[in-house]
Amino acid sequence: KDLSLMTRQLATLVRANIPLVDALTAVSEQVENPVLSEAISDCKNMVNEGQPLYKSLAKYPNIFNVIYVSMAEAGEMSGTLDVILIRLAEFTEAQAELNQKIRSAMTMPVIQLVIMVAAIFFLFIKVVPEIMAIFESMPGVELPYMTQLVNDISKELVAHWYIYIGVIVIAVLFFINWKNSTEGRKSWDAMILKIPVLGEVTRMIAISRFTRTLSTLLTGGVPMLTAMDIVRNVVDNHVLALAIDEARSNISEGESIAGPLKKSEQFPPIVIHMVNIGEKTGDLENMLTLVADAYDFQVKTKVETLTTIINPVMLVLMGLIVSVIFMAIMVPMFELSNKLG
Repeated sequence: KDLSLMTRQLATLVRANIPLVDALTAVSEQVENPVLSEAISDCKNMVNEGQPLYKSLAKYPNIFNVIYVSMAEAGEMSGTLDVILIRLAEFTEAQAELNQKIRSAMTMPVIQLVIMVAAIFFLFIKVVPEIMAIFESMPGVELPYMTQLVNDISKELVAHWYIYIGVIVIAVLFFINWKNSTEGRKSWDAMILKIPVLGEVTRMIAISRFTRTLSTLLTGGVPMLTAMDIVRNVVDNHVLALAIDEARSNISEGESIAGPLKKSEQFPPIVIHMVNIGEKTGDLENMLTLVADAYDFQVKTKVETLTTIINPVMLVLMGLIVSVIFMAIMVPMFELSNKLG
């Protein structure tokens, strides 16, 4: 959000024919984020010394990614920096909005999961042992199988909780290490696309990023082959990146973009159809933007639907686990009460 706001402010100043150094000075003083403000101030100094803006921005890859730098370079080379900056502002705003929607939708399920796990651990480690101690102190009380099972689980967790937490931590670290490896990333990316709902959402997000980024780069005057090199990294999926690599290779040999994408079988027919029409009519950039807008809307709808399903499912799951523990405790209590009566 800070980046998109800064970009729009810079575009407005440049469009008003304010010299670039003065525009960068004003923006660096306006930006509230200290890291971004310092980076812009440093870029202003480099531009003042004669460096091109895009080379100054490239010094901060963690703030200005390759898309941003490439667009700035194309804008400076073509003399349309103000137009390119407006495009970049719209692009970063759209990406920030999409990411915010996904985060907002997934926040509640994550909170529910944490509360559910914490509540279950509390029941097994604190509540169950105290009640079971009462039963064990009374001779002649035979515990039902379910109660005995809950008691055994509780004793195991109380005695070796640190082992289980350690196993979970090691498993998570092992998974992250495997996922970050070359082969692990390939396997994980292929696997996640096959998961019924999650795979569909992942593909939609990747296609939205691919089409919007490619449209932004082409509109900014970045050559097609260079743009394809850049967009392969924004899909964040090895399988789809390979499909884009194959398409780029075929484009370099004179083919259209729609054919190779269709051959990869990784892009939905509607995307291929829209790209094909865009190439034939010479309006590829606008067609790609339309596809991105449509997929952004679908992602929002799918994620909202997914969260409406996840929330009650998690509540029901938690209710079942708590009910089992409750029944395991209450059944022997009723039996004990009958015997005492």
